[in-house]
Amino acid sequence: MQLDYTELFIKFALGMLTLIFQINLFGKSNLAPTTALDQLQNYVLGGIIGGIIYNPSIKVLQFLLVLIVWTLVVFLLKFGREHNSWIRNIVDGKPVQVIKNGEVLVNNCMRAGISANELMFKLRSRGIYSVAKIKNCIFEQNGQLTVIENDEANIRFPIISDGQANIDVLELIHKNESWLEEEVEKAGYNSISDVFLGEYNKGKLHFVGYSKEKR
Repeated sequence: MQLDYTELFIKFALGMLTLIFQINLFGKSNLAPTTALDQLQNYVLGGIIGGIIYNPSIKVLQFLLVLIVWTLVVFLLKFGREHNSWIRNIVDGKPVQVIKNGEVLVNNCMRAGISANELMFKLRSRGIYSVAKIKNCIFEQNGQLTVIENDEANIRFPIISDGQANIDVLELIHKNESWLEEEVEKAGYNSISDVFLGEYNKGKLHFVGYSKEKR
């Protein structure tokens, strides 16, 4: 079957416009992916454009419909991820603590799918050659390690992100969500959901709200 180059060009243009639209609508995170959804967005959209653009049996209208559906799916997933911690954990997974007080948490490593060889390689790439020197090590959703050494000072913990409490950090500092809610209210916010970013540094909390106005 002979290719219709006019149709091919229209499909290509629609694909590029959709890619540009998604980047501007959903932010630039998929240019430097840090989550599974960012990677998935790139792979699937690339597959849609590359797999359909040369298929003459799929017309422009059908191609446009597929692009619209995929854009809506990405929008719903991103919206749900940013407003619901359960959806965020399903889509992106949770950070996993793999080293605590100089001891490797083997079960957590197995659950996160990181081998001993991979763990040590990632540590060596950061200039760390002994597990005993590590106070805390988190295997992040993007496959990178966040490492806190025993002698490290001025450690900052993201205790609230996008209006949601970071339960792992609360457990790390031996606090609970009720305590955090009280601290947020003392700072002048109605609830945790009003805080864009909250940091825990040397026993002190610093909050950045979605709005500069407080109650």
